Amino acid sequence: MAPARHVSARTFIELVMATQTVTRATECDFEPASIYNILADTSNLPKWAPVFADAVRRIDDLRHRVTKNGQDFDIEVPLNPAAGTVDYIRGMADGKRGGAYLRVMPRPLGGCTIVMTVPIGPTT
Repeated sequence: MAPARHVSARTFIELVMATQTVTRATECDFEPASIYNILADTSNLPKWAPVFADAVRRIDDLRHRVTKNGQDFDIEVPLNPAAGTVDYIRGMADGKRGGAYLRVMPRPLGGCTIVMTVPIGPTT
């Protein structure tokens, strides 16, 4: 019997787990509430994510209909102001759900950090 080989967590992740998302962060001098309110207002989506949406119509408090290149699809946008989270979730291939997960966090000396995680395709 061969001795057990130690593999670091990083090596395990690189060898076994395929990358499915990408996360980016940026900082700004605006207060968290002002940035959160822009992200939480779905009518702003075409302004800050034009590759994702040409127009957005509110269906109810949670659901919205997005139009992109003449095609409509529905998204859910759960909001958690206390945690600073705004999620844009839609149906994906094979019945799975995913989307953009955003978080706005205060910086110690003012301003905020914005973090966004989005899915990536298998060829990205």
